[in-house]
Amino acid sequence: MGESNEGSPCDPKKGFGMRRKHSEVKEPEKITEILSKSLVGRLATFGADGFPYITPVNYVLLDGNIYFHSAPEGEKLENMRRDSRVCFQVDIPLAYLDLGFDPAGAVCSLHQFYHCVIVRGNAREVPPGPLKLAALNALVAKHEPGVAFTPVTEDMPSYRACAVVEITPVCVSCKSDLAQNKPQEQRSRIAAYLLRRNRPGDRETAAAMGFSPES
Repeated sequence: MGESNEGSPCDPKKGFGMRRKHSEVKEPEKITEILSKSLVGRLATFGADGFPYITPVNYVLLDGNIYFHSAPEGEKLENMRRDSRVCFQVDIPLAYLDLGFDPAGAVCSLHQFYHCVIVRGNAREVPPGPLKLAALNALVAKHEPGVAFTPVTEDMPSYRACAVVEITPVCVSCKSDLAQNKPQEQRSRIAAYLLRRNRPGDRETAAAMGFSPES
């Protein structure tokens, strides 16, 4: 994650550059943090009818690749067998800036803060074996944190009944919308408003913006 995009499908020279550079995240550890924290991603494949086909999936990041489990047959698998190129997106919604911040601003003052990662890559079905086992157990561990579960084994019916898909990233782009393009005075006012409002996500957003109750 986070390697140079030069010559890749994300190469700005090929028209895939991020327009709002002030929101771009390049640090691999921050990208990994977002991918690891989010629970649901959205997978886009090429449909047989030519339309994009998007499905939500539970997933896990393991050794730099993305894994999810699936029924052994279905439209998304058919699409990937026909064309391995996929796009995978995750987001973490943060605070929503409502009219209480600027009642006179009307709709123009409304804003959603968030983290977002978009992965362009190639997908394949993982054959039976150690990698499929590792991916399934990593999926359970991620979605059942702190729970002592019985590890998945090859003799379990559920192991044989499901498919596991691996997405190998070709390029990764990441964005955190935290009002980076606003003047510092306005960012301070936004953070102070969020800390005062104190709805779920408000303190997390203020902290991500670089503010805390003590600042």
